[in-house]
Amino acid sequence: MEKLIESHKKEYKVKPDVIATAPARFHLMGEYSTFFRDKTLSMAVNLPVYVGVSKRSDQVLNFNFIQLDDKKKSSLNSLKFKKEDKWANSIKSILFAFNSMGYKLTGMDFTISSQILPSSGLGITTAIKISAAWAIKELCSLKCKISDLLLVLEKANRVYFGIENHREDNYAAIYSKENSLILTDHNKAEYETVPYKFKSHVVVLTDTKVPRVVTWNEERLFQPENILLLGELKERKANVYGGWQYEENRSEINEVLSVVSEDTKRRLLCVMYEHKNILNAVNAIEKNHFSDFAKAVKKSHEILRDLYDVSCPETDWILKRVQELDANPDDLRNIVNCGRITGKGSGRCIYSILRTEDLPKYKEKLEEYERIFGFTPEYYEVKPARGVHLV
Repeated sequence: MEKLIESHKKEYKVKPDVIATAPARFHLMGEYSTFFRDKTLSMAVNLPVYVGVSKRSDQVLNFNFIQLDDKKKSSLNSLKFKKEDKWANSIKSILFAFNSMGYKLTGMDFTISSQILPSSGLGITTAIKISAAWAIKELCSLKCKISDLLLVLEKANRVYFGIENHREDNYAAIYSKENSLILTDHNKAEYETVPYKFKSHVVVLTDTKVPRVVTWNEERLFQPENILLLGELKERKANVYGGWQYEENRSEINEVLSVVSEDTKRRLLCVMYEHKNILNAVNAIEKNHFSDFAKAVKKSHEILRDLYDVSCPETDWILKRVQELDANPDDLRNIVNCGRITGKGSGRCIYSILRTEDLPKYKEKLEEYERIFGFTPEYYEVKPARGVHLV
């Protein structure tokens, strides 16, 4: 934050009037299930994005991203998406949404600071948008509640960018609390905080630096008819979080899914299994039973790899080494470390939840990974963090 204030003064000759910060995040499970109105389990982490803003007397908009050493310029009269504006489009989208919803704005100077860059896949773009929304609201004294700001974010995503509004990303960046996870129920458009209890373990995010590769067209899966198919396989259960679970009778499942191709069937099965993994993980966290939680994480990665086709050899190699950190890696009844691919795309980011004493050995494995695959990974020890707030 001090670097942001110093850079803002150097660039604009004034201190920022307002600074807001929002956390990075990763999804433990369920990031591929949102379209089917299922659940997502997420952790906001202490890798903060800071957005500082000061008011101008004209309509000019200036943007400065410290770590990218990049500056952009626009105006309130020119808020259209421009490819060349790159990261600045994130803040422009928020200004566009406020403007189109009738809020009165003025020219502004922005400074952005983030240790993690938007390309990491750890929710940095969302954190920029949300930090900007909170800062703009404060700077311009806008009378809007959090529910109004959620509408601003939705309009920024759907109208300005023409992309899906990911509720789980917004909830994680807004509502998270320290030492807690966020469980998003997309069917009800609700969230719940889940206290995170595994104090003897450390959470490590690893950017494997594997280039993102699109191996298949995910939009083909995201069709209304597939929502209806999975809807047929949902059954009410009073003692289950959210009040429902998927059918487990194999014959019934095969009959309902017989109308789709084998590839589509595998991926729909992955969505169904992921829902159960999330419920099992939350139940294990509530009971403070790490081994059961780790089993759910392990199964989640396996179905993403085998059914959804989103893993890669580099990711699988690291996760195999995570398992081997245990003295008895083949004892699946008492798993002490776990990990999973996270984020969109095939490869790139992994989260590992390790016993504190196993962290040095994990770092050694990452050095071995670099020698074998030629990618230089970056890793971050993180903790669950609070959501957006003014500084």
